[in-house]
Amino acid sequence: MIECLILGDSIAVGTHQFRTGCALQARVGITSRAWNSNYIGYMPRAKSVIISLGSNDHADTRTKAQLQRIREKAGTDAQVFWIMPAVNPEAQAAIRLIAQEYGDTVLPIAKLRSDGVHPTTVGYKQLAEKTK
Repeated sequence: MIECLILGDSIAVGTHQFRTGCALQARVGITSRAWNSNYIGYMPRAKSVIISLGSNDHADTRTKAQLQRIREKAGTDAQVFWIMPAVNPEAQAAIRLIAQEYGDTVLPIAKLRSDGVHPTTVGYKQLAEKTK
């Protein structure tokens, strides 16, 4: 079992810059469904899992089912942190439900870039600190 795993999209990649001790399974622009197709079979068990997915999902993704599958794979003994997408209300609702079911921590992005999606450098640092 590894100590820390960050998985997801471009926000996961950015968070990893400030949590370099964590393993990373992420790709810029990836949807939850594509993440499952590419990574779930290779997802190692970790004590701490940081998930950033949902921002790139669309109506066909079946976001809640995809995120639920990832959460189940993380296991009940993992401490899980969800980075709440700044966009995509469907993903936000799914994350809230899943996190509540498992007692996970949901982290909003406090400092956003002008694109309204990605954290600023300060925002990434804050996310990284809250996952330690």
